[in-house]
Amino acid sequence: MKHFWLRLHLIIRFAEDASAGGSSTLEELAGKCVDGDAAAERRLFDILAPRMLSVCLRYTGDRMVAEDLLQDGFVTLFTHLDSYTGSGSFEGWARKIFVNTALMYLRKKDALKDTDDIAEARSLSSGDSSAVEKISYKELMKMIASLPADYRTVFNMYVVEGYSHKEIAEALGMTEATSRSKLQRARIRLQEMIAENG
Repeated sequence: MKHFWLRLHLIIRFAEDASAGGSSTLEELAGKCVDGDAAAERRLFDILAPRMLSVCLRYTGDRMVAEDLLQDGFVTLFTHLDSYTGSGSFEGWARKIFVNTALMYLRKKDALKDTDDIAEARSLSSGDSSAVEKISYKELMKMIASLPADYRTVFNMYVVEGYSHKEIAEALGMTEATSRSKLQRARIRLQEMIAENG
């Protein structure tokens, strides 16, 4: 089962990693942006936009909303660029801004309320990892987008972004047990969709 979810995680991260430049370039560009270099701002936007759009899309499941959030996230990023201290990667710092922008949107829309439309979590077989290899990144994104917003959000935060259940619970105003339950239900639903697809 662990192998199955690791492959899923790698499909998402590999596709997103392929869409942006190296982190040292980003850090250099960020420094130039702080100094007021307009060309560096444009280059930073061009490098980060595809990846951060993907982040926003994973959380919202709606391209138009994701594009709006992308713009909002860049406003926040450029407004607070001077607060980047250089500890950790610039891309990781930027990603947190876009995740937080998406979470604020979901909270405002009350999209994180409990979802009851998926059956109670049940034990699954070990999961067919070969089924994961047969799906494309686009198909996987459609599957994730079709999850209820609360399941999708917890799944993205835990599996893709690497947040702990404690961090998710604090960010979303729920208990750690609720975070675990939503993750389990998201995984069950995704595994069912992947099996149906294969």
